[in-house]
Amino acid sequence: MGKNYFTEDQQEELLENQYIKTVSEKTITYTKEFREIFSEEYFSGKKPSQILIEMRIDPHILGYRRINSIVNRVKKYEQRPEKFEDMRKKRVADL
Repeated sequence: MGKNYFTEDQQEELLENQYIKTVSEKTITYTKEFREIFSEEYFSGKKPSQILIEMRIDPHILGYRRINSIVNRVKKYEQRPEKFEDMRKKRVADL
């Protein structure tokens, strides 16, 4: 099975959403607010696809693997002391 790349139209649609920071053909970056809301809703018992629909993100565009990845990351974020803070830029600044 091939990779699920975003078309230009899908990228434009996704970028219109307030919870999406960046999108490329291969990747998507969500806002901290998205991660916090998704986590809260997921741990309260909602299904991932339902959460995405409520946040006006089409789960079909993301696909099963990306949705599963969101769930796995949210579980990891919950365990970190910095929770949902994006640490990528801070790690580079610390070097």
